[in-house]
Amino acid sequence: MGEVARTYPQGVSCWVDVEAPDTGAAAAFYGGLFGWSFEDVMPADAPGSYLIAQLEGRDVAAVGTPASARTTAVWNTYFAVDDADAMAREIVRAGGTVVAEPADAGPGGRAAAGRDSQGAEFALWQARRRLGAQVVNVPGSWNFSNLRAGDIPAAKEYYARLFGWRYLDLGESVEHMIAVDGYGRHLAGTADPEIYERQAGAPEGFADAIGAIQATAPGEEPHWRVVFSVASREESIARVVELGATVLSTSETPWAALADIEDPQGALLTLSEFLA
Repeated sequence: MGEVARTYPQGVSCWVDVEAPDTGAAAAFYGGLFGWSFEDVMPADAPGSYLIAQLEGRDVAAVGTPASARTTAVWNTYFAVDDADAMAREIVRAGGTVVAEPADAGPGGRAAAGRDSQGAEFALWQARRRLGAQVVNVPGSWNFSNLRAGDIPAAKEYYARLFGWRYLDLGESVEHMIAVDGYGRHLAGTADPEIYERQAGAPEGFADAIGAIQATAPGEEPHWRVVFSVASREESIARVVELGATVLSTSETPWAALADIEDPQGALLTLSEFLA
């Protein structure tokens, strides 16, 4: 029996890509850091590149040419939707703005982009051929995307209105964890049949979790921060420095050793070593 494709119900974060002014340099950096290989899926005569990153032959993320005259790189997080056009209208009804109208991205799917009520940008993805990340939560792959928000109650209200999210109360340090009802059951029936056994000691509802809402630091603009799993934070930090990136800070939680990174073109991301 072949491996089951990973699919994403509406409201679940499903894909990440980095817009980088120098896509070749970005591919070299992330390939060197995470062991990714790349395939450019843009037609030969198209302006720019869109490099699908793979880990052991499975889609994990992408590096793309910026849609605008951006001078620094930025990571984008996409949320699965059944109808990108309808959900783009909901972005506005919930109190946000649309910054890129729905458009087909070749045969892969249909995308749109918006800003939430506090200005954090995010994207929508209506999957067709490209279903989303096919390997997650292992070293070298995407782990979570967390919202850094200036007003957490307002952020919770906005996304509850847009996607129907609920929020898990798992204690003071993670009281704003985002959950999509039924996501754990979806995983158990598709790509992760052992999720409930593996998370037997986890709090109620944890299998539905897709990320967290965290407070911005002083001077930090609201944004979606991508988090990648690594086998060793310390070894990854050494590699980051060798590759020309900057380590901004390190921190620990009861379950992870973290490092906030700025890549050589200015994109922000977090590395996370799971602590068993």
